[in-house]
Amino acid sequence: MKRATRVIISGGGTGGHIFPAISIANALKRMEPGCEILFVGATGRMEMEKVPAAGYKIIGLNISGIQRGSIAKNLSLPFKLLGSMRKALQLIADFKPDVVVGVGGYASGPILFAASLKNVPYLIQEQNSYAGITNKWLGKKAAKICVAFDDMDQFFPTGNILKTGNPVRKDVVDIAQKHHAGAELLKLDPLKKTILVTGGSLGAGTLNKSIEKHLQELIDADVQLIWQTGKFYYKGIVERVGLDFHPNIRILEFLNKMDMAYAAADLIISRAGAGTIAELCLIKKPVILVPSPNVAEDHQTKNAMALVKQNAALLIADRSAEDTLIPEALSLLNDKERSKMFSENIGKMALPDSDNIIAEEVMILAGKGGHDGVRKD
Repeated sequence: MKRATRVIISGGGTGGHIFPAISIANALKRMEPGCEILFVGATGRMEMEKVPAAGYKIIGLNISGIQRGSIAKNLSLPFKLLGSMRKALQLIADFKPDVVVGVGGYASGPILFAASLKNVPYLIQEQNSYAGITNKWLGKKAAKICVAFDDMDQFFPTGNILKTGNPVRKDVVDIAQKHHAGAELLKLDPLKKTILVTGGSLGAGTLNKSIEKHLQELIDADVQLIWQTGKFYYKGIVERVGLDFHPNIRILEFLNKMDMAYAAADLIISRAGAGTIAELCLIKKPVILVPSPNVAEDHQTKNAMALVKQNAALLIADRSAEDTLIPEALSLLNDKERSKMFSENIGKMALPDSDNIIAEEVMILAGKGGHDGVRKD
């Protein structure tokens, strides 16, 4: 009897990295219930809480990214990197993985490099349309690079690229027949046009300023708003605006039932993180993307442009959003043909079975699977 497949999944830092990682782990467990999975994250980052909550063991590396604008804070980086490499090599030796999976984030670099030194096959799940420096470097020796966008051969060896899409939380995109229920949950009128604005769990300052400046225009147009402010901005907005500002406006710090919010909305305004875009492609509703300018290599703009090129979304630059976002949103809501075009085109970009496809590739690298999905042993 062969031993159970052993897989290390590394990365994290944001929900955009963690949720796909957990989705891949869950898919592996469905394929082989006895599969042994170890997560490796960065100490102090959100994966150290989210991964155990999902039922998996995680070990932290004392690693962090470059702090822009602070030389002093970067002085310890070489020591952290060396310490993380030693620990990563020890983890490979102790756990003896068949495959290592990197999903991005600080912790994936040391563990993938350690895997390459120990001749353990590794797979990179590149979520963005523009690969970061670490993934470009590690991608040269990766057995497989799973991507979500076209034209990734500018970063990785063509023969090792597989377009799988980004794994998403299935419950979040399950919106069928939920429009009325979503509106009822949020105490909105299901017959009125509704805009959902989401800046993620932390929030997005530009989106919040853009909404606050144009609240009266939304009210005058009798358009409803689901306004997810994020935890950094909620208190200040409620103090300035008031929680019950208007029956059409729902101000929320966080959306626990994201599927209901997606279902209730006719138009969605969002940042352009790769995970969010993967969800929006499956939701198939008109979308306005306002890429965050505060991310490495401006990858959110590049993510958004991949949709814009396919006439699948409208892009508003962060610097002009405060003045133009809501007027553009109201214009789009009133343009049925344009809204229909965006909905249809973004739906064509959806890749719904990403977690299973990536998990199957992991099993193939472990010598335990086949492209027909049938286990070899």
